[in-house]
Amino acid sequence: MKICDILKQPMIVAELHANDKEGILREMALHLSGASADVHAHADEVLGALLTRERLGSTGVGEGVAIPHAKIPGLRSLVACFGRTLQGVPFDAIDYQPVRLIFVLLAPENSAGAHLKALARISRLLKNAEFRTRLMELPDQGTLYQAFVDEDGRH
Repeated sequence: MKICDILKQPMIVAELHANDKEGILREMALHLSGASADVHAHADEVLGALLTRERLGSTGVGEGVAIPHAKIPGLRSLVACFGRTLQGVPFDAIDYQPVRLIFVLLAPENSAGAHLKALARISRLLKNAEFRTRLMELPDQGTLYQAFVDEDGRH
């Protein structure tokens, strides 16, 4: 699976503005419900699903990265959204460091295999320190998307 199979350029938010976990997830949920033709759920439903998942354990995986994910009723295929916050936000990450790179994955209710493959792929890409640094330095949605396309092609 390639990230660019599920992440499209309009689903990249170059600058998130919230200063806490719930605010960041709210911004991402609003973007997902407004910019993706595949997400028919209201932003509040998406946010609720993401917060419910967070209560099970933080999706802050360390190194400034969080991979919030949830299953959404009625969704037909995986949908991804990437966001970046330049200042970093507390996210209860496993290394206690602020999160700057947020990759949200929404999955249909019955997609365990594809969902897990996508999470593994996202995790693998974002483990690369050089790639994370590049994502923090790029100026806009277009260059961020191209970075994912390029990195996807390397692996």
